[in-house]
Parts: sequence; C-alpha cells; structure tokens
Amino acid sequence: MNASDDDITALLRTGASNSAIVRELRVDKHRVARLRQAAGLPAHKPHLPTLEEKWATKTKRVEGGHVRWTGSKGSSAGTPVLAYRGAVVTAASVAFRIRTGRAPVGYVLPECDYHHCVAPEHVEDEPGRQKAREQLRYLMGGTARPERCVHGHDQAVHGKFEEDGVSYCGRCAAERKAAARAREAAGV
Repeated sequence: MNASDDDITALLRTGASNSAIVRELRVDKHRVARLRQAAGLPAHKPHLPTLEEKWATKTKRVEGGHVRWTGSKGSSAGTPVLAYRGAVVTAASVAFRIRTGRAPVGYVLPECDYHHCVAPEHVEDEPGRQKAREQLRYLMGGTARPERCVHGHDQAVHGKFEEDGVSYCGRCAAERKAAARAREAAGV
C-alpha cells in the first residue's frame, strides 16, 4: 500500500499513534512524525485505564450476583489484589469505592457467603459492618452494649460486634491476640 500524506494526516487527526499508523499503512515512522509536526498535532498519549476500568477487566459475574476475581492474589489467604500505578490495592476496596464513591475505612470484606466475592454491592468496610451487626443485634432482641467492658475500656471507642450481633471489646481482643503472639514467639 502506498499511503498518501493525506491518508496519514487523516489518521493522525483521529488520535492514532505514530506506531499504529506505521503498522496499519506500512509507512516510514519518520514520515509520520514529520506529518504530525507539520499538522501541529501533539504527541499521542495512550489512554491509561482508571482503577475501576482495570478492576473490571479482572472480574467475572457469577450466579447469585457474586463477582469472582480473576486477577492476582496477594497473600497466603488468597486476597484478591490489583497493582495500579505503583501501588497494590485489594479488589474489595476498589469494589467498595465503586459502590460508595469514597475510600474505605479499615478492611473491606464481603458480607455474603461467596469466598472473596468482589461484587460492589456485597462488600463493606469496618464501620459499615459494625453498623449492620449492631442493627442485627437489635433486630434479634438484643440490648445496647455496655458503656465499658469488664476491663474498663470505653465501648463507644473500642466496642465491636460479631457477625451475629454479639458485642465485644476490640481493644481486649487485640491485647489477647498480642499476648498469644508473644507467648508463641517465646515458645511458651
């Protein structure tokens, strides 16, 4: 094919890159560059997908409204992760942003029974999970959690709820885990 300058310029005006035009029309790359400059067109800038667009390429809808992650897994637990512009984020946190339009607080986890589901409508951050669990507590006939735990920790700050609505002290739980890790490290 013997492309004219007009053919090349027309493709340049559509936003095509120099290399794409060279491949398509089988013309010299220096000729394309000269014509781009003569037309006063800026260098081609490739479209970089948004975080949400990249996330969507690694997901697959499955039965029940769940979304299966087809991309990378980040840990021994198999947490779905996505590398984007030099950072690694969890797929669930991106799903949360898609649904809410805001950054999550704490871990984002699926609130359904599908392991590692990343459906935006199925994931929740820590405050959302705690609010739903507290509501469940009241729906099941539970009472308000105590103001302080048995060790005196303020439950407005440290209070949490299990999946079934049972309240517990998050600070006490963290201290128990830290003590268990210390005992394990010491070989006790």
